Amino acid sequence: MSACPDAWHGRAAMPADAAALPPTGTEPLEATALAQALRALQAAGFDHIPLPGGGDTLGRWRVLASVAARDLALVKLYEAHVDALAILHELGHPAPPRALLGVWAAEPPDAVVEATPLDAAGGLVLDGRKAWCSGGRILSHALVTVQGPAGERWLALVALDQPGVAVTDAGWHAVGMARVASGDVTFDRVRATRVGGDRAYLDRAGFWHGAIGVAACWHGAACAVAQGLRRSGRLKHDAHAQAHLGAVDAALSGARALLVEAARHIDEAPRADARVLALRVRAAVERAAAETLDRVGRALGAAPLCRDAAHAARCADLTTFLRQSHAERDLAALGAGIAAEGGDWLP
Repeated sequence: MSACPDAWHGRAAMPADAAALPPTGTEPLEATALAQALRALQAAGFDHIPLPGGGDTLGRWRVLASVAARDLALVKLYEAHVDALAILHELGHPAPPRALLGVWAAEPPDAVVEATPLDAAGGLVLDGRKAWCSGGRILSHALVTVQGPAGERWLALVALDQPGVAVTDAGWHAVGMARVASGDVTFDRVRATRVGGDRAYLDRAGFWHGAIGVAACWHGAACAVAQGLRRSGRLKHDAHAQAHLGAVDAALSGARALLVEAARHIDEAPRADARVLALRVRAAVERAAAETLDRVGRALGAAPLCRDAAHAARCADLTTFLRQSHAERDLAALGAGIAAEGGDWLP
């Protein structure tokens, strides 16, 4: 049985026309083609994948992993789009028709967007700068975390075609994931709508479900990297390459098993606190993906990194995407959560 998404058990296959996905192993999509690819996924029905906690969470993650296996820049935008739709559904707010949505929730201390209430219906006026805004030149709308006048932590839905919205390349010098263009966006007296109340974005159950969805993307991309080794002619005569493939399979299979278990747990208890579960799954998938990158590189050498554009881009993109993890800070949070739970690991 493969460790990769096509073999994951779940009721949902692709929600619609899988031909909307770019085939694995082709040239990576350039920045100008990402909007067209995202619109093609939307037109093919990929907006309507199962919601997290709705009974087929694994089917949702399988789609995310499959898109990630084809193009990581595309899945970075697609995962944020379907996450935004899930957030709006969970918080009881309608989504704009045919919108391409992002979620801009990074909050470094030097990039704050302040929100001034405009009316009793939840209207806001936004001013400030937001960092790490993936797809700012592609999307039609974004969910943006903002600060209220009394320090409230609100989520705002903002249309990006307004005067006062300035998408910049400031702060973006990436090699991996360069095509996503996660630069800064500034807001100057921009109208928006508040979604939910104070801390609604952070305190909802689905926050951690979405965090595991990102790990499903890591896993799908790692599977695509591993395919280069699995298909290599070296496996016929090189015991070291065989050993690397065995280690990669063990790592990815373990990560897949945790994803399957996590999906079942979330579907059985969709309102339960999934923080420790999410931190555990993300740590395991991150480690498996990092080991895959290392072992495939050791087994195959420099040739595919220099002569195979899709493989080289995938490795660079995945290396950067994995750093969406908070590394030892997440491990420390996981350890603290496990200590607080008590119990042991025995069945």
